[in-house]
Amino acid sequence: MKENYIYGKNPVIEALKSGKDIDKIYVLKTMNDKRIFSLAKDAGIVITKTDDHKLEAMAGTKSHQGVVAMVTDFSYSTIEEILKSAKDKGEDPFVIILDQVEDTHNLGAIIRTAVCAGAHGVVIPKRRSAIINQTVYKTSAGAVEYMKVAKVTNIGQCLDQLKEEGLWIYGADMEGSENYFDANMTGPIGLVIGGEDKGITDHIGKKCDVLVKIPMTGKISSLNASTSAAILIYDIIRQRAKKI
Repeated sequence: MKENYIYGKNPVIEALKSGKDIDKIYVLKTMNDKRIFSLAKDAGIVITKTDDHKLEAMAGTKSHQGVVAMVTDFSYSTIEEILKSAKDKGEDPFVIILDQVEDTHNLGAIIRTAVCAGAHGVVIPKRRSAIINQTVYKTSAGAVEYMKVAKVTNIGQCLDQLKEEGLWIYGADMEGSENYFDANMTGPIGLVIGGEDKGITDHIGKKCDVLVKIPMTGKISSLNASTSAAILIYDIIRQRAKKI
């Protein structure tokens, strides 16, 4: 996976307006372009202030105008391609949907687990989500090369689409109605994992068919997103194995 750079105020602004996959934006410490800051904030893109030397090194020129955007060349899949992959293998679809997982290390770890468990795809939202970048690539130990990842505009609409295709949607939630090991998680499944801070958002939780919880008995009341995902993913695999 390659990382490329877009530099100059107008090129970066146009990239932001077009919805291009931008990982990070670096700006000169003294720069305060309201358009760039506003567009980046709306897209949930981190802005890092740095010095002229680093900007010049990234852009390969002194004509960077105080701003450089880092983009990646990862090729995303579609929901249709993920479901076709399951069909081609003669398997019930198993799709993992991430609701505002913003930490790249968590995203990488979840993708690695998904590949090891034989899931057919991972879905992330276009906004308020980590994207596939070098950190994700390294954290996943290169597993991103073997996993179909779809980026969608609306997670709620994605869940509706998956339901129409016959998937039963399970959401991981601390207030879930069932312990995960008591739930019947077999057949075509979509598993929703929430973000690091707030978990599954309310409107997405309401779209889930079942909310399942991981029981906690220690002094810490929650697990991080990638650990929760790994526990649930492998219990789904365990349950599927018992049905064979």
